[in-house]
Amino acid sequence: MKTRDPLENPLNRMLAQHNDCPFSGLIDIRRGGAVVLSQAFGFANLPERIPNTLQTRFGMASGSKTFTAVAICQLVERGVVSFDTRLLDCLHEPLPGFDPNITLHHLLTHSSGVPDYFDEEETSDYEAVWNEHPAYTFREPADFLPLFKDLSMKFKPGMRFSYSNSGFILLGLAIEHLTGKPFIRVIEDEIFKPAGMTRSGYFCQDQIPEGTALGYIPQGEGGWRSNIYSIPIVGGGDGGAFTTGDDLAKFWETLIGCKLIKKETLEKMLNPYLRTNPKSSRIFYGYGIWIGIKKRKPEVYYMVGEDPGVAFYSGNFPEKKLLFTLLGNTSEAAFLMLERLLPIVRTV
Repeated sequence: MKTRDPLENPLNRMLAQHNDCPFSGLIDIRRGGAVVLSQAFGFANLPERIPNTLQTRFGMASGSKTFTAVAICQLVERGVVSFDTRLLDCLHEPLPGFDPNITLHHLLTHSSGVPDYFDEEETSDYEAVWNEHPAYTFREPADFLPLFKDLSMKFKPGMRFSYSNSGFILLGLAIEHLTGKPFIRVIEDEIFKPAGMTRSGYFCQDQIPEGTALGYIPQGEGGWRSNIYSIPIVGGGDGGAFTTGDDLAKFWETLIGCKLIKKETLEKMLNPYLRTNPKSSRIFYGYGIWIGIKKRKPEVYYMVGEDPGVAFYSGNFPEKKLLFTLLGNTSEAAFLMLERLLPIVRTV
């Protein structure tokens, strides 16, 4: 009797979910580094009916906070700073309203108390941020400072977890100050190039390269509109990179294989420092990365992000040697797909 591959079930569920609610994006599942299932759906460009492919570049939204964290870890390894270095010692910009005891550790773990320009504890409408602040004017990390630098601290550093986009904007600025180079160039030179991520980058929304999916937002009865006015025109420390399924596999391989940072630094990055929800003992946060705990051990390390017209998840299951990635250029259908597939992948 032929033994059925347990990953056959995700394939069937994937197709069934796509029929129920058409998904636009990519599903990529790898085991032991080998591709088990990789399939693209929908269109990178709806009006032109250009299909998504396995090499299409998709937005990562906040998922690329992990790259920012790796860049800080690299600076720590070089002795430029430590995780306990104060933020104020890493910036040109004075921030008199912020607690002087904020450290890089606080920022990396979302425990700094820095006021967020998009506070997800208060609202879920990211698109509304750009109603008064045109998205096309946000091209560098410093452009974000006026959105939050004069706001009051939420709490004293280290008190609790509170997801902060502003915190990672500040990390991006710190990287620029400490290296003397633009944030995007640092990520390209120190992460994308060493990892062989040749199709990844922080692209201008009005200058996207070939093979890049446009993000789409539902509009009216069955209609769609582009997300070009709904997210910053260029990504930065808090998110906005573009990547592919192949490039993400390369990133995980080089990160976990200690080719981007050393083993002892990786262990610090993947340490479950804070519980992200006081009512749950399952989800923790390391340095720029989410950690799912099962039976007191890490079950999955994952990156996740959502913007208008962007959906992203990439989970590395170390004991299963399994990598599951979803990249989408619409939001709702993509996360419905994720909800349907992820529980199955966990049981493989």
